[in-house]
This record gives sequence, structure tokens and C-alpha cells, in this order.
Amino acid sequence: MRDDAVDSKESKTTSWFKRFIGREQKPEVTWPFPFVEGRLFILTIRAGVEGYHISVGGRHVTSFPYRTGFTLEDATGLAIKGNVDIHSVYATSLPASHPSFSPQRVLEMSEKWKASPLPKGPIQVFIGVLSATNHFAERMAVRKTWMQSSAIKSSRVVVRFFVALNPRKEVNLMMKEEADYFGDIVILPFMDRYELVVLKTIAICEFGVQNVTAAYIMKGDDDTFIRVDTVLKEIEGISPKKSLYMGNLNLLHRPLRSGKWAVTYEEWPEEVYPPYANGPGYIISIDIVKFIVSQHANKSLRLFKMEDVSMGMWVEQFNSSITAVQYSHNWKFCQYGCLVDYYTAHYQSPRQMICLWDKLARGRAHCCNFR
Repeated sequence: MRDDAVDSKESKTTSWFKRFIGREQKPEVTWPFPFVEGRLFILTIRAGVEGYHISVGGRHVTSFPYRTGFTLEDATGLAIKGNVDIHSVYATSLPASHPSFSPQRVLEMSEKWKASPLPKGPIQVFIGVLSATNHFAERMAVRKTWMQSSAIKSSRVVVRFFVALNPRKEVNLMMKEEADYFGDIVILPFMDRYELVVLKTIAICEFGVQNVTAAYIMKGDDDTFIRVDTVLKEIEGISPKKSLYMGNLNLLHRPLRSGKWAVTYEEWPEEVYPPYANGPGYIISIDIVKFIVSQHANKSLRLFKMEDVSMGMWVEQFNSSITAVQYSHNWKFCQYGCLVDYYTAHYQSPRQMICLWDKLARGRAHCCNFR
């Protein structure tokens, strides 16, 4: 499926639910999946921050990035090709216009949403949130919800968005005005491309070392809802003397060798990836962060196009050459969607963010199953 085959009015929260009668399907998965000729199945295509995410029957199958230079607003339609019969099509979350065209509709320029100045003393956690330039609605939803957590208000935790540049100058100008007003955006001096997401992660590490004195760094996405106080309690259960890598960990994952998200043997010659935490929400201790920053400064840090795999690679290097790392795994750092009593919930729309925050205010860590 081509990138230009997506509706121009979609946002990153857009989902298409399609029901097919499959005749011949060859999904790129490493586990069996029942694609049977003549049997109905539901395929969900979702436009995310960096690319498309494909699920079949509610089960994630694969993801792949947008082509280089592609912006979602440039899409003109959706085409379906192949030996399948379409039974029905459902489209949800199709706004009248993308927030990038009308940020004034979503940005609430109020003093209460401004970030506090960086504290001079030590903090427990610095959270770096990856965001796209035109994700005005997503950032505003984060400001109004989990960024109002007591730990952030008391300066025990600091949050900043990390944003690269957009091909459209007018979007960059609006984002700069947003950054100047709210004081919570770090603008990075390169164009926003999937292959460069790893540089955003390095920028988070550098900021955590150079601008704040944090014991831990957490990386998240702008569609990730974080229960900050709960994450802090989870960290406090680990000895501060131990080097920590915490999140939803993947073990013995194999790289795809074909398809749009393929990894060549030149890029990754090994048969499996090192243990790595899923990108929507993971935590590393400051000693690992300093190691990453120093390795990058002397140009000895290996970069890989998948930022979460890169982090796993760097932690493995630290673990084998510096000191033992405690790998802490928990499914509640959700990779896809939300679970009851989650620590982080991923793929949450601005509307869902508000709903999750309202539920937490009533003392319930329940999910909001709508877009």
C-alpha cells in the first residue's frame, strides 16, 4: 500500500476498519495466523506518529514507516489492491481539518498550562516526549492531563517535548510560537524523518545530562498517557545503586528481512535483536544515560534506524562493558493500546487522554475504548 494512498484529511489518530474475505494473504509475521480463503477477517490500518500500524482481528501484525519526505497532509486517497473481496469499510476519527491547519482550535493559550522553569536542584525523573511538529492537539492534551500530575507540579519530575522541523515553514513558525509561550518544547535542528527518530532519543539523553540533574530518564511519545506517580513508585522499588532499564521488554525478537520495514543483513547481521523495551514508554538510570551521551560525543555510538532497538543495543553495551544492568519488565508499559491498571497507555487520541485523566481523578486506572 502506498503512502500517498491515505486520505488527506486524516490525523495520526485516524483508523480505517476494513472487513475482507481473503483469498490469498502472506502476512510478514513470525507466528501462525489463520488467513483462510473464503473466511472473513477484520484488518485495521492506523496512521501513527512515524508510520502505519497494521492489525488483523485485533492482533498487531506489522508496522512500517512513511516514505522519506512524506507528510500525512499530502495524502490524496486510499487504494486497496490484491486478491481480496471487500465486505465493508468503516472510517473513524476523520476531522474536518488536521490541527496543523488550524492550531488555534486546539492550543489553549492559558497561563495554567505553561511549564515551570527548570529546577536548579536534583529531580527524580526527566521525561522526554517525542512529538511531530504539527501535533498541536496531542501536545495540548498531554499538557492538560498527565503533565498536571502532582510529581510534575512539585518539580520532582520534569517533562519536555522533542520536535524536529517540518517541510512547511508556516507549521514551523506556529510551533515556534507554541514553544515560546508554553516553554516546554525542545526544537531540534533537522527535518523530521523516521530514520532520524534515534537522534531525538539521543537529544533527550543529552538534555537530561546537560540541563537537569535527574536520577532517571524516561522516553515517551505524544500519544502515550503516563501515570507518573505510579511509574515513580515502580522505580522506587528498585535499589538506586543499580543500573536500571525498565519497560515492556522484548526478548529474542528477530528482524524482518523483507517488506517495507525490512532490515538488511548489512544493517543488522545478527539473527536476533538485543533485549529492548518498546518505544512508547521506557526508563533508564542516569549512569546509562551518561554513557550514551559520552559515546555519542566521541562518535563511537552505534546508530540504528529503530530507536527502541538502538536503546537496547546501547544498554547491552553498557551491561557488558561497564556494570551489570537490572532489566525490569512489565506488561503495564503498554505497547499497543491500554490495559486496566496500566502504567503507560499507547495510541491514545487527545480525546482519550482527557477521558483517562478524568478516570484517574475518580481513582480508577481504567481505559477509554474509543477514538
